[in-house]
Amino acid sequence: MNEKLIITVAPTGGMASKEANPNLPTQPEEIAESVARSHKEGAAIAALHARRPDDLATCNADIYRDINTRIRERCDIVINNSTGGGSSGDMIAERPDGIFENRFEERLKGLDAGAEMATFDGFTAVDTFGDKEILVATTPARCEALAKRFKERGIKPEWEVFNPAHIIQDVCRLIEKGYDEPPYYINMVLGAHRNFQGAMPYTHDTLTSMVKLLPPQSVFCVSAIGPAQLPATTHAMLLGGHVRVGLEDNNYYARGELATNEQLVARTRRIATELGLDIASPDEARGMLGLKPAG
Repeated sequence: MNEKLIITVAPTGGMASKEANPNLPTQPEEIAESVARSHKEGAAIAALHARRPDDLATCNADIYRDINTRIRERCDIVINNSTGGGSSGDMIAERPDGIFENRFEERLKGLDAGAEMATFDGFTAVDTFGDKEILVATTPARCEALAKRFKERGIKPEWEVFNPAHIIQDVCRLIEKGYDEPPYYINMVLGAHRNFQGAMPYTHDTLTSMVKLLPPQSVFCVSAIGPAQLPATTHAMLLGGHVRVGLEDNNYYARGELATNEQLVARTRRIATELGLDIASPDEARGMLGLKPAG
Protein backbone atom coordinates (compact mmCIF):
# COMPACT_ATOMS: atom_id res chain seq x y z
CA MET A 1 0.00 0.00 0.00
CA ASN A 2 0.99 3.64 -0.37
CA GLU A 3 2.47 5.38 2.62
CA LYS A 4 0.42 8.45 1.68
CA LEU A 5 -3.11 8.42 0.28
CA ILE A 6 -4.31 11.13 -2.09
CA ILE A 7 -8.00 11.88 -1.55
CA THR A 8 -9.76 13.71 -4.36
CA VAL A 9 -13.09 15.39 -3.76
CA ALA A 10 -15.45 15.69 -6.74
CA PRO A 11 -18.00 18.13 -5.34
CA THR A 12 -20.37 18.77 -8.24
CA GLY A 13 -20.01 16.78 -11.45
CA GLY A 14 -21.79 17.47 -14.70
CA MET A 15 -25.00 15.50 -14.12
CA ALA A 16 -26.12 15.62 -10.47
CA SER A 17 -28.81 18.09 -9.41
CA LYS A 18 -29.95 19.94 -6.32
CA GLU A 19 -33.32 18.25 -6.77
CA ALA A 20 -31.61 14.94 -5.99
CA ASN A 21 -29.47 16.36 -3.18
CA PRO A 22 -29.86 19.96 -1.91
CA ASN A 23 -26.29 19.73 -0.52
CA LEU A 24 -24.86 19.72 -4.07
CA PRO A 25 -22.77 22.87 -4.64
CA THR A 26 -23.30 24.31 -8.13
CA GLN A 27 -22.33 27.98 -8.02
CA PRO A 28 -18.77 29.31 -7.57
CA GLU A 29 -19.16 30.41 -3.95
CA GLU A 30 -20.91 27.18 -2.97
CA ILE A 31 -18.28 25.06 -4.70
CA ALA A 32 -15.40 26.97 -3.12
CA GLU A 33 -16.90 26.63 0.36
CA SER A 34 -17.53 22.91 -0.08
CA VAL A 35 -14.01 22.35 -1.41
CA ALA A 36 -12.49 24.29 1.51
CA ARG A 37 -14.43 22.19 4.02
CA SER A 38 -13.41 19.00 2.20
CA HIS A 39 -9.78 20.14 2.23
CA LYS A 40 -9.96 20.49 6.02
CA GLU A 41 -11.18 16.88 6.18
CA GLY A 42 -8.24 15.61 4.12
CA ALA A 43 -8.87 16.21 0.41
CA ALA A 44 -5.72 17.07 -1.55
CA ILE A 45 -7.27 17.42 -5.04
CA ALA A 46 -10.54 19.01 -6.15
CA ALA A 47 -12.00 17.57 -9.37
CA LEU A 48 -14.20 20.43 -10.51
CA HIS A 49 -17.11 20.85 -12.89
CA ALA A 50 -18.53 24.27 -13.67
CA ARG A 51 -22.22 25.15 -13.83
CA ARG A 52 -24.01 28.12 -15.35
CA PRO A 53 -26.15 30.40 -13.14
CA ASP A 54 -29.13 28.16 -14.05
CA ASP A 55 -27.17 25.14 -12.69
CA LEU A 56 -26.74 23.52 -16.12
CA ALA A 57 -23.33 22.23 -17.22
CA THR A 58 -20.63 24.33 -18.87
CA CYS A 59 -16.87 24.47 -19.44
CA ASN A 60 -16.93 28.26 -19.65
CA ALA A 61 -13.41 29.39 -18.74
CA ASP A 62 -14.63 32.53 -16.94
CA ILE A 63 -16.82 30.45 -14.62
CA TYR A 64 -13.99 27.99 -14.02
CA ARG A 65 -11.62 30.88 -13.33
CA ASP A 66 -14.08 32.31 -10.79
CA ILE A 67 -14.35 28.94 -9.03
CA ASN A 68 -10.58 28.43 -9.06
CA THR A 69 -9.90 31.93 -7.69
CA ARG A 70 -12.38 31.53 -4.84
CA ILE A 71 -10.85 28.18 -3.91
CA ARG A 72 -7.31 29.61 -4.01
CA GLU A 73 -8.39 32.33 -1.57
CA ARG A 74 -9.36 29.60 0.91
CA CYS A 75 -6.81 26.78 0.55
CA ASP A 76 -3.94 25.29 -1.46
CA ILE A 77 -5.77 22.20 -2.76
CA VAL A 78 -4.72 20.91 -6.21
CA ILE A 79 -7.21 22.20 -8.80
CA ASN A 80 -8.36 19.76 -11.46
CA ASN A 81 -10.84 21.18 -14.02
CA SER A 82 -13.00 18.88 -16.16
CA THR A 83 -12.82 18.74 -19.95
CA GLY A 84 -15.82 16.39 -19.96
CA GLY A 85 -18.23 19.11 -18.95
CA GLY A 86 -21.51 17.33 -18.45
CA SER A 87 -24.82 16.30 -19.91
CA SER A 88 -26.77 19.55 -20.17
CA GLY A 89 -26.48 23.26 -20.86
CA ASP A 90 -23.58 24.44 -23.00
CA MET A 91 -22.20 20.93 -23.32
CA ILE A 92 -24.78 19.35 -25.61
CA ALA A 93 -26.34 20.02 -29.01
CA GLU A 94 -29.11 18.11 -30.77
CA ARG A 95 -28.29 16.51 -34.11
CA PRO A 96 -30.74 16.11 -37.02
CA ASP A 97 -31.15 12.40 -36.17
CA GLY A 98 -32.45 13.23 -32.68
CA ILE A 99 -29.32 12.10 -30.87
CA PHE A 100 -27.59 14.73 -28.76
CA GLU A 101 -23.85 15.21 -28.96
CA ASN A 102 -21.38 16.42 -26.37
CA ARG A 103 -19.77 19.53 -27.87
CA PHE A 104 -16.04 18.96 -28.21
CA GLU A 105 -15.25 22.64 -28.79
CA GLU A 106 -16.83 23.43 -25.41
CA ARG A 107 -14.81 20.73 -23.68
CA LEU A 108 -11.56 22.41 -24.75
CA LYS A 109 -12.50 25.54 -22.80
CA GLY A 110 -11.92 23.67 -19.54
CA LEU A 111 -8.19 24.07 -20.16
CA ASP A 112 -8.26 27.87 -20.26
CA ALA A 113 -8.73 28.74 -16.58
CA GLY A 114 -5.30 28.07 -15.10
CA ALA A 115 -5.83 24.65 -13.51
CA GLU A 116 -2.88 22.46 -12.55
CA MET A 117 -4.61 19.30 -13.76
CA ALA A 118 -7.60 18.48 -15.93
CA THR A 119 -9.54 15.32 -16.71
CA PHE A 120 -8.84 13.69 -20.07
CA ASP A 121 -11.64 11.42 -21.35
CA GLY A 122 -9.97 9.87 -24.40
CA PHE A 123 -12.73 7.60 -25.69
CA THR A 124 -16.07 7.55 -27.48
CA ALA A 125 -19.21 6.49 -25.63
CA VAL A 126 -22.92 7.18 -25.22
CA ASP A 127 -24.27 8.81 -22.06
CA THR A 128 -27.96 8.28 -21.26
CA PHE A 129 -29.25 11.27 -19.31
CA GLY A 130 -32.98 11.42 -18.66
CA ASP A 131 -34.65 10.93 -22.03
CA LYS A 132 -31.54 11.94 -23.98
CA GLU A 133 -28.89 9.77 -25.58
CA ILE A 134 -25.71 11.86 -25.72
CA LEU A 135 -22.84 10.84 -27.96
CA VAL A 136 -19.47 11.66 -26.40
CA ALA A 137 -17.23 11.47 -29.47
CA THR A 138 -13.53 11.65 -28.72
CA THR A 139 -12.06 10.22 -31.90
CA PRO A 140 -8.31 9.55 -32.21
CA ALA A 141 -7.89 12.92 -33.96
CA ARG A 142 -9.80 14.68 -31.19
CA CYS A 143 -7.69 12.88 -28.59
CA GLU A 144 -4.62 14.25 -30.34
CA ALA A 145 -6.04 17.80 -30.39
CA LEU A 146 -6.95 17.60 -26.72
CA ALA A 147 -3.54 16.19 -25.78
CA LYS A 148 -1.78 19.00 -27.67
CA ARG A 149 -3.86 21.59 -25.83
CA PHE A 150 -2.90 20.02 -22.48
CA LYS A 151 0.75 20.14 -23.50
CA GLU A 152 0.55 23.77 -24.64
CA ARG A 153 -1.09 24.84 -21.38
CA GLY A 154 1.33 22.85 -19.19
CA ILE A 155 -1.59 20.99 -17.59
CA LYS A 156 -1.18 17.49 -16.16
CA PRO A 157 -3.77 15.03 -17.54
CA GLU A 158 -5.86 12.94 -15.23
CA TRP A 159 -6.57 10.10 -17.66
CA GLU A 160 -10.14 8.99 -16.99
CA VAL A 161 -11.09 5.45 -18.01
CA PHE A 162 -14.29 3.39 -17.66
CA ASN A 163 -13.18 -0.01 -18.96
CA PRO A 164 -10.00 -1.95 -19.86
CA ALA A 165 -10.07 -0.89 -23.52
CA HIS A 166 -9.89 2.77 -22.49
CA ILE A 167 -6.56 2.05 -20.81
CA ILE A 168 -4.90 0.10 -23.60
CA GLN A 169 -6.11 2.20 -26.53
CA ASP A 170 -5.79 5.99 -26.59
CA VAL A 171 -4.34 6.48 -23.08
CA CYS A 172 -1.35 4.24 -23.81
CA ARG A 173 -1.06 5.57 -27.39
CA LEU A 174 -0.91 9.20 -26.25
CA ILE A 175 1.50 8.43 -23.42
CA GLU A 176 3.77 6.61 -25.85
CA LYS A 177 3.69 9.67 -28.14
CA GLY A 178 5.03 11.84 -25.30
CA TYR A 179 1.92 13.80 -24.32
CA ASP A 180 2.47 13.12 -20.62
CA GLU A 181 5.40 12.67 -18.28
CA PRO A 182 5.55 10.00 -15.56
CA PRO A 183 4.02 9.40 -13.18
CA TYR A 184 0.86 8.95 -15.26
CA TYR A 185 -2.24 9.63 -13.19
CA ILE A 186 -5.11 7.35 -14.26
CA ASN A 187 -8.56 7.53 -12.69
CA MET A 188 -10.69 4.41 -13.08
CA VAL A 189 -14.43 5.13 -12.89
CA LEU A 190 -16.56 2.08 -12.07
CA GLY A 191 -20.27 1.56 -11.53
CA ALA A 192 -21.53 3.96 -14.22
CA HIS A 193 -22.70 1.14 -16.49
CA ARG A 194 -26.44 1.84 -16.08
CA ASN A 195 -26.13 5.26 -17.74
CA PHE A 196 -22.85 5.16 -19.64
CA GLN A 197 -22.43 2.74 -22.54
CA GLY A 198 -18.98 1.20 -22.30
CA ALA A 199 -18.68 1.53 -18.51
CA MET A 200 -18.03 -1.39 -16.16
CA PRO A 201 -19.65 -2.27 -12.82
CA TYR A 202 -17.43 -2.39 -9.78
CA THR A 203 -16.38 -5.89 -8.81
CA HIS A 204 -13.23 -7.12 -7.10
CA ASP A 205 -12.09 -8.86 -10.29
CA THR A 206 -12.85 -5.89 -12.58
CA LEU A 207 -10.80 -3.45 -10.53
CA THR A 208 -7.94 -5.88 -9.99
CA SER A 209 -7.72 -6.71 -13.69
CA MET A 210 -7.78 -3.04 -14.73
CA VAL A 211 -4.93 -2.24 -12.35
CA LYS A 212 -2.86 -4.97 -14.03
CA LEU A 213 -3.34 -3.24 -17.41
CA LEU A 214 -1.94 0.11 -16.32
CA PRO A 215 1.19 1.28 -18.13
CA PRO A 216 4.48 1.30 -16.18
CA GLN A 217 5.06 4.32 -13.93
CA SER A 218 1.34 4.87 -13.41
CA VAL A 219 -0.33 6.20 -10.28
CA PHE A 220 -3.97 5.20 -10.12
CA CYS A 221 -7.10 6.55 -8.52
CA VAL A 222 -10.50 4.86 -8.22
CA SER A 223 -13.91 6.52 -8.43
CA ALA A 224 -17.17 4.60 -8.17
CA ILE A 225 -20.80 5.52 -8.57
CA GLY A 226 -23.50 5.35 -5.89
CA PRO A 227 -23.33 2.40 -3.49
CA ALA A 228 -20.17 1.14 -5.22
CA GLN A 229 -18.21 4.14 -3.94
CA LEU A 230 -17.43 2.83 -0.46
CA PRO A 231 -16.31 -0.73 -1.33
CA ALA A 232 -14.44 0.31 -4.48
CA THR A 233 -12.46 3.08 -2.81
CA THR A 234 -11.60 0.85 0.15
CA HIS A 235 -10.44 -1.83 -2.28
CA ALA A 236 -8.35 0.77 -4.11
CA MET A 237 -6.51 1.64 -0.90
CA LEU A 238 -5.67 -2.03 -0.36
CA LEU A 239 -4.32 -2.26 -3.92
CA GLY A 240 -2.03 0.73 -3.41
CA GLY A 241 -4.17 3.27 -5.23
CA HIS A 242 -5.71 6.62 -4.44
CA VAL A 243 -9.38 7.55 -4.24
CA ARG A 244 -12.03 10.03 -5.36
CA VAL A 245 -15.23 10.64 -3.42
CA GLY A 246 -17.91 13.30 -3.51
CA LEU A 247 -21.40 14.18 -4.68
CA GLU A 248 -20.43 13.96 -8.35
CA ASP A 249 -20.43 10.20 -7.87
CA ASN A 250 -22.65 9.47 -4.89
CA ASN A 251 -25.52 11.36 -3.25
CA TYR A 252 -25.77 9.20 -0.13
CA TYR A 253 -23.78 8.69 3.04
CA ALA A 254 -25.90 5.67 3.98
CA ARG A 255 -29.17 4.19 2.79
CA GLY A 256 -31.74 7.01 2.84
CA GLU A 257 -29.26 9.57 4.26
CA LEU A 258 -28.11 12.30 1.88
CA ALA A 259 -24.42 13.13 2.07
CA THR A 260 -22.26 16.22 1.96
CA ASN A 261 -18.88 16.27 0.26
CA GLU A 262 -17.02 16.78 3.51
CA GLN A 263 -18.79 13.81 5.14
CA LEU A 264 -17.64 11.52 2.33
CA VAL A 265 -14.07 12.82 2.56
CA ALA A 266 -14.00 12.50 6.36
CA ARG A 267 -15.20 8.87 6.20
CA THR A 268 -12.53 8.06 3.62
CA ARG A 269 -9.87 9.61 5.84
CA ARG A 270 -11.02 7.54 8.81
CA ILE A 271 -10.95 4.29 6.83
CA ALA A 272 -7.49 5.11 5.48
CA THR A 273 -6.20 5.85 8.96
CA GLU A 274 -7.55 2.52 10.22
CA LEU A 275 -5.64 0.85 7.36
CA GLY A 276 -2.43 2.51 8.50
CA LEU A 277 -2.29 5.10 5.72
CA ASP A 278 -1.26 8.71 6.14
CA ILE A 279 -3.20 11.33 4.22
CA ALA A 280 -1.30 13.35 1.63
CA SER A 281 -1.42 17.12 1.83
CA PRO A 282 -1.89 19.08 -1.40
CA ASP A 283 1.84 19.76 -1.73
CA GLU A 284 2.65 16.11 -0.98
CA ALA A 285 0.18 15.14 -3.70
CA ARG A 286 1.91 17.57 -6.06
CA GLY A 287 5.23 15.90 -5.30
CA MET A 288 3.77 12.44 -5.88
CA LEU A 289 2.25 13.48 -9.25
CA GLY A 290 5.10 15.64 -10.54
CA LEU A 291 3.27 18.96 -10.19
CA LYS A 292 4.86 22.22 -9.15
CA PRO A 293 4.36 23.37 -5.53
CA ALA A 294 1.52 25.85 -5.00
CA GLY A 295 2.44 29.49 -5.44
